[in-house]
Amino acid sequence: MIIKVTPDKEKAKSMLKLIRSRKEFASSIDSMRFPTNAAESHYEIIKELAAAILLLEGLKAVGEYAHKEMIEWLSKYKEVEGWEIRLMNDLRIKRNKSSYEGKEIDISYMENKKDQIALIIEKLENLLVNKLD
Repeated sequence: MIIKVTPDKEKAKSMLKLIRSRKEFASSIDSMRFPTNAAESHYEIIKELAAAILLLEGLKAVGEYAHKEMIEWLSKYKEVEGWEIRLMNDLRIKRNKSSYEGKEIDISYMENKKDQIALIIEKLENLLVNKLD
């Protein structure tokens, strides 16, 4: 469920700093050797970017389907395309299966999706930075 909160620009700035640190770490992961770790790290970045964007709008996702609702909320932004929402949701599902069921993410997934995931992260980061200005 998406709830109203007080917009918090300072917290969003702090989150952006952590996101950039996560990006640096994620770029150091050999995604062909450790595809599950790479996918999980990239998902965390996307999730935190989405949370920070919503925070600036005075919104927060809570509850069982919080991450799904947060990703779907991003479709309200004209900058975010349908294929990007679908890929973020696919990555969320894969991350959940790895985290909660111990299922590894196949090398081919990261091989085929790494560039698209990087593009989404860049787009969301730009969206967040523009909202902070």
